[in-house]
Amino acid sequence: MTSRIIRNIPFNRVEGDLEVSIEYADGRVSDAWSAGTLYRGFENLMKGRGALDGLVMTPRICGICSTTHLAAAARALDAIAGLTPPDNAVRVRNVALMVEHMQSDVRHSVLMYMTDFAHAAHARHPLYDEALRRYAPAAGSSAIDTIRETKRLLEVIAMLGGQWPHSSFMVPGGIAFAPSQADVLQCLQLVRGYRAWYERRVLGCPLERWREVDSRAALDAWLDESAAHRDSETGFLLRFGREAGLDVIGGGPNAFLSYGSLDLPQETAVVAPGGQLVAAGFARGTAVAAFDATHIAEDVSHAWYRDHGTLHPAAGETDPYASAQAGRAYSWVKAPRYDGQAVETGPLAEAVIDGRPLFIDLVAAGRTSALARQLARLTRPATMLPAVEVWLQELLATQGAPVVAGDGHVPDGEGAGLVQAARGALGHWVRIENGRIARYQVITPTAWNGSPRDSTGQRGAWEEAIVGTPIADPDNPIEAGHVIRSFDPCLVCAVHTVRRRT
Repeated sequence: MTSRIIRNIPFNRVEGDLEVSIEYADGRVSDAWSAGTLYRGFENLMKGRGALDGLVMTPRICGICSTTHLAAAARALDAIAGLTPPDNAVRVRNVALMVEHMQSDVRHSVLMYMTDFAHAAHARHPLYDEALRRYAPAAGSSAIDTIRETKRLLEVIAMLGGQWPHSSFMVPGGIAFAPSQADVLQCLQLVRGYRAWYERRVLGCPLERWREVDSRAALDAWLDESAAHRDSETGFLLRFGREAGLDVIGGGPNAFLSYGSLDLPQETAVVAPGGQLVAAGFARGTAVAAFDATHIAEDVSHAWYRDHGTLHPAAGETDPYASAQAGRAYSWVKAPRYDGQAVETGPLAEAVIDGRPLFIDLVAAGRTSALARQLARLTRPATMLPAVEVWLQELLATQGAPVVAGDGHVPDGEGAGLVQAARGALGHWVRIENGRIARYQVITPTAWNGSPRDSTGQRGAWEEAIVGTPIADPDNPIEAGHVIRSFDPCLVCAVHTVRRRT
């Protein structure tokens, strides 16, 4: 008889508390349960508050992607008020969002993901000594360099929005104030400095060269092309990850979701299909279909909430009930589904839905993996940096143009703010009645990726991704950690505190 072992794995490196229980048999994970151990009550905290209060409170959901929560809250109010922000407001909103993404992508890769390469479990890896030099926590050369450079980049948001994190400069119809010409020039200097560092240290080549990498074969050729490529953070991720087998684990549901993000100003030199820099869509494998927000629903059959049925978030309820369905519920995270399907969201999903050739080739060849997911994240800034520079230059050229539409009044009504956060699809659904918030529902990227099972027994994205993962040491299942962390879990966005699950 096959012996089965249950192990609980805590993941507390980033905000929030995540526990993943795995069933281990014959050297592999045979089943998995992802538990968010903390209750988030933001939806209920918002009820009865003023219509604008979401602009101040919801950025506090997360200290990593607070600008994105602000953007989602502002877009929901834009929709309710029927307002289209002026071009310069769109530019400022976009630049702030992209800066937050770009620093998060590199910070997560170097400080949260690749730091595991310096774990003693990899001591026999031929690149282990180099991994220690690069990624030892608070001591590795790459870790120190990343902290310094990303901290500088975040000054852009502080100048455009007054502070970071938890700024509140976005308002219905635009932004609260226009940045000065001096501030925009300083932002442009900081972005160009970050680009130079990113090209030198993270890619080992100019952005234009990286964009030529359009297949697995081209990726191999790029890696062999020069020492600068191999020694870059991207090159090391590939070399270490392939040797460690990260390119063959962590597949997931093979279904991808992007809400779309970063609206193009009406007048801009940036060109993108569909009017957004990041495309919206739903994909099964590489077959992409149009996104339809009516297909979103939340299932709570395996979460600690009173079950009001599977509901669209516009009609959703957040009704905690920890004693419900004893023995069945195991997480404070709900189970969002798209057309009944568990999906993955995040940089890899964006790359597939955008049709980026390298990632289409990887997914089409059945190489959806922890390594492909992390590669998409680490290289996503290469798709954003050129647009950031253009929009800052356009801000300089249009200094003095309007930055807000409307008079700030938000009428009664309902609307949704859908954006792409650093970790994927983020939505705020809001209803205003008598000038106050009557309903507020949030679905975060980690809720999509880290959901529990639904009423059909379908696993969430990273629960599915971890099944089949080979485990060398069940007492130290670092391979499972590589898979889960490739989704960049941020449980503070999905749950808030009670106590450790027993």
